[in-house]
Amino acid sequence: MEKLLLFIDRLSAGVGKAFGWCIIIMTLGTCYEVFVRYVLSDPTNWAFDLSYFMYGALFMMAGAYTLSRNGHVRGDVIYRMMPPRVQASIDLTLFILFFIPGFGALLWYGIPYAQISWAIHEVSIYSPTGAPVYPHKTLIPIAAFFMLLQCFAEIVRCVICIRDGMWPQRLHDVEEMESAILAEAADRKRIEEELHVGAAR
Repeated sequence: MEKLLLFIDRLSAGVGKAFGWCIIIMTLGTCYEVFVRYVLSDPTNWAFDLSYFMYGALFMMAGAYTLSRNGHVRGDVIYRMMPPRVQASIDLTLFILFFIPGFGALLWYGIPYAQISWAIHEVSIYSPTGAPVYPHKTLIPIAAFFMLLQCFAEIVRCVICIRDGMWPQRLHDVEEMESAILAEAADRKRIEEELHVGAAR
């Protein structure tokens, strides 16, 4: 079971990191727009569409990756002090009551929503270039699918934690700033203590 959970984590990470390139495209497009607008006085008519679509794609498709790393923002001042079994029980309840119905509806209604957009070759009414939005709308059910797949992994983790009293392994490639600062402070204190002991001898 652990291999399956880590496989889902890697899949979510792969999708999230692939769409992470959207931020580079958006940044380059925005920099180009600023240059031609303010230096050459020749603004583009596509920069807004580019940033709008790239940010939307990144926001939707990186959700499962963030969930796999337990990185979504939460008010965890009290939550973090609870025993793992209580944490897992809370998470499991929230996944079942809110997460699955929400993303299930997004998947269920997102498919025909995208199909209609493809059928009429829908374009943005806010775009001076008439940018097509049907590829973007296709990402809605795809993102919902990956979120539900990662949700399955998280539910299994909750059940294992309730059973064993500790959270199972999860892939981590980015540390929270707080964790990094605390680890650095602990290392500094250890080094100072060792130097103090050495000097006393």
